[in-house]
Amino acid sequence: MWGGFLHLMKKDFMLILSSKFFLLALGSLILYSCYINFIYVELDQNIYPVYVYNPQDKQLTVSEYITEVKSREALEEACADSYSIGIDVSSNIPEIYMLSTGIETKDNYRENWARTVINNHSYDKAEIIGSNTKELKNRREITAEFLFFELSAVGFLGLASMLFKEKQMGVIRVHGILPVSKTAFIVSKLVLLLASDLVFTSLITIVNLGFKVGIAVLPDVLVQAGILSLIMALAGFFCSIRLPDFKQFSLFYLVLAIFITTPVFLAGQTSVEWSWIYYHPMFHMFTTMKSAYFGTVTFQLSYYFFCMVAIIVLFLLAHKTLSREMAREG
Repeated sequence: MWGGFLHLMKKDFMLILSSKFFLLALGSLILYSCYINFIYVELDQNIYPVYVYNPQDKQLTVSEYITEVKSREALEEACADSYSIGIDVSSNIPEIYMLSTGIETKDNYRENWARTVINNHSYDKAEIIGSNTKELKNRREITAEFLFFELSAVGFLGLASMLFKEKQMGVIRVHGILPVSKTAFIVSKLVLLLASDLVFTSLITIVNLGFKVGIAVLPDVLVQAGILSLIMALAGFFCSIRLPDFKQFSLFYLVLAIFITTPVFLAGQTSVEWSWIYYHPMFHMFTTMKSAYFGTVTFQLSYYFFCMVAIIVLFLLAHKTLSREMAREG
């Protein structure tokens, strides 16, 4: 049954090469790494700036976080980004001025920060823990996010593009006649796609976190990358066999990206708060991927159990759909 497995892998490998899959992956790696190293880490991400309007030259706290402005209009203009906080001390009682972000919790943080700075609450009372610098923290976070969404897209689209090409070439029709194991047909593609995803994961991690830090987090990251790669590849396999052409598949992926992936991105990258997002399975995979990059993954039996169940169910669905398609083509 498995006698032709190596032949299948060789055929799938040549198909991947002809589709420029590895070239696209290399391009993505270079693009992401250039953005992280030359743009993202250079962005000014200072903690909430505090602007003070002090027309009477009252004695105020001297702090690197405070910038004095000459007029009320300048204060309001500086705070127009809904990020900075203004303090007007022209009267006896200081007035906090800021534009709301629409998120009450974040607005409270900003107001408390401004009061802390203006009241000269010293930071030497805080205990600094952990070894992450601000730059390293940002590198860990953005690399985890890029990897998650790259694997989500590549896993789903990469294997599907191979299958649609095989459909056009009549490969599935031929395999429907020949005594070829359906399991071997699926596993061959999964092995190659998983291997390429793990190589991509290793490279993007080491390039953007550095060799020492990258190697330290890589074992946990590879586990999460492997789970995500298998789930998305099997989902893409099932959908590509089920749907008749690539146009319908592309439309389906667009809907999937909007309603499945986008909410996870918004919840993880912005301060949007949705209580229902915790019931979103992709959100837990996203947060676990981030935890892996920060070296804080905790073993949760339920999480890995549901991931394993998802992989098994998707494999069985893909196998059943492929068998039906081969029988129809044969």
